[in-house]
Amino acid sequence: MRISDLLKATTVKTGVQISSRDEAIDMLIDLHEKAGNLKDKAQYKEDILAREAAGTTAIGDGIAIPHAKSEAVKAAGLAAVTVPEGVDYKAPDGNPSNLVFMIAAPVDGDLHLEVLSRLMTLLMDTELREELLKATTAEAFIKAIDDKEKERYPEESKEAAATENTAQSGYNILAVTACPTGIAHTYMAAEALEKKAREMGYSLKAETNGSGGAKNVLTPEEIKAADGIIIAADKNVEMVRFDGKRVCKTNVSAGINKPEELINMIVEGKAPVYHYEGEKTTSTESIGGEGIGHKIYKHLMNGVSYMLPFVIGGGILIALAFLIDTIAGAPRDGNFGTYTQAAAFFKTIGGAAFNFMLPVLAGYIARSIADRPGLAVGFVGGYIATIGCTFANIGGDASAVSGFIGALIAGFVAGFIVLLLKKIFSFLPSSLESMMPVLIIPLLGVFLIGAFMCLINPVVGALNTAISDGLNSMGSMSQILLGCLLGGMMAIDMGGPFNKAAYVFGTAAIASGGFNIMAAVMIGGMVPPIAIALATTFFKNKFTDEERNAGVVNYIMGLCFITEGAIPFAASDPVRVIPSCIAGSAIAGGISMAMGCTLRAPHGGIFVFPVVGNVGGYLLALVVGSLVGMLLLGILKKKIK
Repeated sequence: MRISDLLKATTVKTGVQISSRDEAIDMLIDLHEKAGNLKDKAQYKEDILAREAAGTTAIGDGIAIPHAKSEAVKAAGLAAVTVPEGVDYKAPDGNPSNLVFMIAAPVDGDLHLEVLSRLMTLLMDTELREELLKATTAEAFIKAIDDKEKERYPEESKEAAATENTAQSGYNILAVTACPTGIAHTYMAAEALEKKAREMGYSLKAETNGSGGAKNVLTPEEIKAADGIIIAADKNVEMVRFDGKRVCKTNVSAGINKPEELINMIVEGKAPVYHYEGEKTTSTESIGGEGIGHKIYKHLMNGVSYMLPFVIGGGILIALAFLIDTIAGAPRDGNFGTYTQAAAFFKTIGGAAFNFMLPVLAGYIARSIADRPGLAVGFVGGYIATIGCTFANIGGDASAVSGFIGALIAGFVAGFIVLLLKKIFSFLPSSLESMMPVLIIPLLGVFLIGAFMCLINPVVGALNTAISDGLNSMGSMSQILLGCLLGGMMAIDMGGPFNKAAYVFGTAAIASGGFNIMAAVMIGGMVPPIAIALATTFFKNKFTDEERNAGVVNYIMGLCFITEGAIPFAASDPVRVIPSCIAGSAIAGGISMAMGCTLRAPHGGIFVFPVVGNVGGYLLALVVGSLVGMLLLGILKKKIK
């Protein structure tokens, strides 16, 4: 997806005079209609205005980006106008907007987020903004963006790719980046590696394993020609394709923070040769290490990453069912959420998705450990955890449901059972090897994990009951303190172990009905980028021009629950940034818990606010936490000389 591909000469107007925001919106909608991007102009305008009613789409620094996902959009497109004299678009910095882009996005997918992210990345360049304002024709406007995209994303240009293959050093380095949620860390690591490689004079292509699947995928030809591959990932990626190549394996944070060291591992030939079967090398040369702790973390996060879509989809649908019954005035009894036909529809479908959560978690942990043969064994273990099978009551016992903890245990045990079975039956001749994945492992693996789960379900079930009773027995003050703790943890390392520990605790709480806990976790993760963005807006003299430009993007990242937007600021000034963010996030988490806010989805940011329990209190928590973080950062930061 390129910005220059979405723009057409017919959707760009330069040097226009506009007296109001509404006039700008009308002009941009007309451009979209003339270009054939809309099915229903009136409906699209209604959707645009609805988005504006939720909050201004002006970013600051003279930029506004109105946008809407709409059924009225026929084809994705981008319209733009330049307003030399500016128009009042209610920007956060109070300045008029000179560059106004309008995104028309279909309802399927998250195109608007991709366009927003890339557009803001490009517009952070002050020179580009000046060039766009100077453009006298649509063609010159589009060319300026196209040139900047080619410079910023050379891997998307065939010409640039050909140039890369003839880089002066002759090295050809490949990389794969991946984080559990597949959002920010994935792309930040890829960007850091590609940027550092260019600075060092080497060619590097990075494949990103994000939430929307793998992008910029490495081809067999590129892998064959490569001198080495950097794997910066906190979840397992497809490794068989790298058999026989030098591979440097590390975590995704090292990809962000230590790109030069990783590149030098390949350049200097220090990375060990990878062998798919058994990974015969145990070299410690990999930056960031592949120790036991990190391997366990990767297996866990692999399961969590596959589980999240089920939790998000199912959780939001169930929340919608409750919302419908609330509007209908249904009594809040055991049938709440199913009184009306519409509510029952959403709750049934959402419940179906939700019920897959724990089997999927266990299945993909096991798959991460033992490859594909572990999947079925893990699924069965996760399912048994959800129904509470015991030897005393094989059909299931509600008191013995081991839930999230049981599914975690099932996933790891299932994976190691499969590895053990592979080792035990390694004596089989090659003619009988085909029986292993289709007969021996499924049969014995399912039997063994079933017996194991029947054994531990009563113990883990009792533990779950104790935890649940403990949380339910908490006084209001204790709950507030828990919210402060979880919210603060989300800001300690912004995507690192503390952040992920709080996040996994929140998702586990969803499985047992602790929706207030997940609410505190998400609000704690939204505060750091927004607090930093506000600080760069209202304390301009304490940030560089580059930091202020980057700060604008953090508004979007924070509202989308992408905590990692704060990482560059935290890395450059951890003593001041991290404590400020922790304080703001802790206060937000505490307020959320005090107000009784609930959340059934583990992700989504502002886009899931309509299904938040007590959305007013939740907005209050976000505003107060962000303002506290902003003020502390503004006080602690020193003025730029």
